[in-house]
Amino acid sequence: MPIFRREFALKKGLAKAALRISGLGQFEAHINGRKVTDAVLTPGWTDYRKHLFYDTYDVTSLLHAGSNAIGVMLGNGMYNVVETKGRYTKFVGSFGAPKLIAELQLEYTDGSREMIASDREWKTSAGPITYTSIYGGEDYDARLEAQGWDGPGFDDRGWSAAVVVAGPGGVLIPEGIPPVKEFESFSPIQVTYPEPGVSVYDLGENFSGWPEIAVRGARGDAVKLVAGELLDEKGRVSQKSANAYPDSQNEYNYVLRGGGLEWWRPRFSYTGFRYVEVRTKGAVKVVELRGRFLHDAVAVNGHFETSDVLFDRIHKLINRAMLSNMVSVLTDCPHREKLGWLEQTHLAGPSLMYNFGLDALYGKMADDMQDAQLANGMVPDIAPEYPVFEGGFRDSPEWGAAVVLSPWTAYQFYGDREILRTHYGSMKGYVGYLKSRLTNGLLTFGLGDWYDIGPGEPGESKLTAKGVTATAIYYQMLTDMRQIALLLDKKDDAAEFLKASDEIREAFNEAYFHDGFYDQGSQTANAMPLVVGLVPEGERDAVLTSLIADIRKHDNHVTAGDIGFHYVVRALTDGGRSDVLYDMLSRTDKPSYGDQLAHGATALTEAWDANPASSQNHFMLGHAEEWFYRGLAGIDVDFSREPDARIRIAPAFVGKVQRVTASYVAPMGRIESSWKRSGNHVELDVVLPEGSNATLEFPTNEAVQMNGRILVEGASIRSIKREKGKTVCVVAGGRYSFSIKLPDGN
Repeated sequence: MPIFRREFALKKGLAKAALRISGLGQFEAHINGRKVTDAVLTPGWTDYRKHLFYDTYDVTSLLHAGSNAIGVMLGNGMYNVVETKGRYTKFVGSFGAPKLIAELQLEYTDGSREMIASDREWKTSAGPITYTSIYGGEDYDARLEAQGWDGPGFDDRGWSAAVVVAGPGGVLIPEGIPPVKEFESFSPIQVTYPEPGVSVYDLGENFSGWPEIAVRGARGDAVKLVAGELLDEKGRVSQKSANAYPDSQNEYNYVLRGGGLEWWRPRFSYTGFRYVEVRTKGAVKVVELRGRFLHDAVAVNGHFETSDVLFDRIHKLINRAMLSNMVSVLTDCPHREKLGWLEQTHLAGPSLMYNFGLDALYGKMADDMQDAQLANGMVPDIAPEYPVFEGGFRDSPEWGAAVVLSPWTAYQFYGDREILRTHYGSMKGYVGYLKSRLTNGLLTFGLGDWYDIGPGEPGESKLTAKGVTATAIYYQMLTDMRQIALLLDKKDDAAEFLKASDEIREAFNEAYFHDGFYDQGSQTANAMPLVVGLVPEGERDAVLTSLIADIRKHDNHVTAGDIGFHYVVRALTDGGRSDVLYDMLSRTDKPSYGDQLAHGATALTEAWDANPASSQNHFMLGHAEEWFYRGLAGIDVDFSREPDARIRIAPAFVGKVQRVTASYVAPMGRIESSWKRSGNHVELDVVLPEGSNATLEFPTNEAVQMNGRILVEGASIRSIKREKGKTVCVVAGGRYSFSIKLPDGN
């Protein structure tokens, strides 16, 4: 891979210096031998023919009087994915050769300015990275290092003049998403030696990142690192879950310079792994090996813990998978694909947003979808669309719907209409595309309820007709588009969306509704109509009963897949049946979260049964997380509701859970819900942002006490009403302590 340098002199007093830079596919920039940022894998991935990011860094402190130098290393990233024999790659595709653009803006104390730009004054040479691939790993030969290349005074007479070239066509824009950084460091909990010359390090956790080593040896000695999620029957590292095999795998190779302790880790490639297999050439001594966790540096907005040890472990399992797949986009897995499959962005949106501040990332992903949209309005299943797949893997409504449902979810959580306004045209275009695909008022194509639990291997929907999921998603889009149109004062559009949704509702029920259930009665088939509003008036209780009956028939096990489980969680939560969800999530036999934990998973797996041929780090089935916050803790924030109902607190006191503590940092401030239960008595503490009203719901008509007194309307209690076994009140922002006596049997 190429490295670049540019030497220059400061002849005046420096007031400020800012470096604006973009390196494609990714870059690492140095000034005077020091990195300009602790961000890695920079810049974020985009469709480089449409948009590409640049970053700005204050580098004043890195410069000094006299001679200075900038040095830049480049990696391929998603920009240049090439095929290399023996190395794994998901796809082959390139936007061009690696390149960079940069400008160093110097502001002097006398008010004058100077620009050091990426021009023909720069020099370039082949660097010590001899191979790098976002999929296949990275090789580094420390013997090729040119000591001091990124500092002043280096002899670069043997280097070539850099060539000025055109960019890939995209518009340069500032990178607004949180950068990828190194976080936790994992040390081995065990080292085994399955074969002579082979060491296997168990880091104890499955995560996204890279291995880092400290070694000693002679010049030319070498270390090969093979990282994976699982071990094979011989105790060797397996990459089967990443679709990589010994003749085509992800690996990291380091050749020593010799002469002392050498630290090394990759720069432009990462993977998902728990185990690292080490093979050496020569008398290399591995002094230390550790794993570094990489993910977007997002704000942590949520906290959840409970007295139920299993639920706490499930929460951590899901969180690890969500963070591991947060690298510039929401990836499906950190090894095999690293692609932005879109269904996760809306189905798991609430689970993600309760935990992390993702408004900027969701805006970026909405841009990615808009850039990927075809002229006929179709939105592909992945964005950015690097490889072009076929059939349902490119055109499935449950995935493409993200162009509407993801910005809408972001609006519900953050209340910023700009994401709706900016992408309204692409939303409307996709709705129009789906309208053109209707047959008798239905959409019957796509992948359906991906990875549901039916006969045979997981994959396309087994238990639910594709017309159910595709058409229900389309109906949901239409109803949300009506609300979006009204928010943006597009009343004519809103009327059209309402008319279209009425027509879809009629066709859907005629095709799929039977006596109290939908389609063949699967969990997905009954849950989706309940959540999106397709169930005929007066039939909701019957359909909810059918959903619960199927769950009980399967001994409280889930059968819904990637698409349907989100709606199962929502239908039971909204239907007041968190007790059923408690029973489902408490299972520890297959298929369940508990079974994954029992078999050693430390991140949520792709398949419910933790199939070793599938990814072991995949958040698509992580919808229990939404229930932990919205159901158990009862924290529900939705900016699409009226002001008094935007914050809603309605905890579920179910099962053997004795204690729950949760918090969420909403745009209006911090929200806390914490409760302890003893028998039928509950103590609930709530913290609400000042200046905001909230609706609180208690599952009893009996007297509720606040701060030791019977709850009555007053200065902070705006209203109280009792309905259908519930007490509902509107309260002002502040801190509250409630005592609740639950009805017998709860």
